[in-house]
Amino acid sequence: MPVRRRWGKDLRAVAATWLVLVGCAANPTQPSGGGEGILFIGNSLTYSNDLPGMLAALLQEGGGESVVVDAEASPNAGLPDHWMFGGARDRIRAGGWSVVILQQGPSATEGRPFLLDYAELFAGEIRAAGAEPALYMVWPSIQRFADFDGVLDSYRTAAENVDGIFFPAGEAWRVAWESDPDLPLYGSDGFHPSVLGTYLAALVMYEQLTGRDPRDLPATIPGSGAIDAGLALQLQEAAREANARHAR
Repeated sequence: MPVRRRWGKDLRAVAATWLVLVGCAANPTQPSGGGEGILFIGNSLTYSNDLPGMLAALLQEGGGESVVVDAEASPNAGLPDHWMFGGARDRIRAGGWSVVILQQGPSATEGRPFLLDYAELFAGEIRAAGAEPALYMVWPSIQRFADFDGVLDSYRTAAENVDGIFFPAGEAWRVAWESDPDLPLYGSDGFHPSVLGTYLAALVMYEQLTGRDPRDLPATIPGSGAIDAGLALQLQEAAREANARHAR
């Protein structure tokens, strides 16, 4: 399984490419729309623990498709930054995408207007390129834990406004904590995800993009190896339940 990674030099437009070649390369997966690939536009909540690469690996494990997963992600970038600087719009216009996944910070309060306004701007570009817009709901920092409801509302509203896909990753965290409040989904800084947190986000996306049950995946985290089968099932069930409650 060759994997190619490409990182830009400009911090406004840090980019990575994951090219996963499995199965029949002449028949790439098309989870939605008419393109061949999946493009992330976001920041460190996207590239921490290699979420795009993890999603590409899950797509391989679950069905053996040929998938291109690409990311335009830079530290602290919001959607306005990506709209005004860097290569996000050029990448969208180049085409070849089935889904373009939008992400910025928690956006429960002061960031909410930027999320809503720029999600609509990006959605126009995305649909013009023949792809489907998607919103990747993240989570607040542990210091602002009470903002979870606001994060959910902001990202769900953004998805509704653009009639796009909604990936409730932050809600999957809360579902997982319903059965085990001690699950370490935050990383050491109390904001970025742990590997488990990223894996749970990838599972949410995997189920919606493929229509497959994440509980059929092996008890492994791509890039990290095998984990306890019970823990893997717990996270897979949390992803499935969050999608059942909130997916559009």
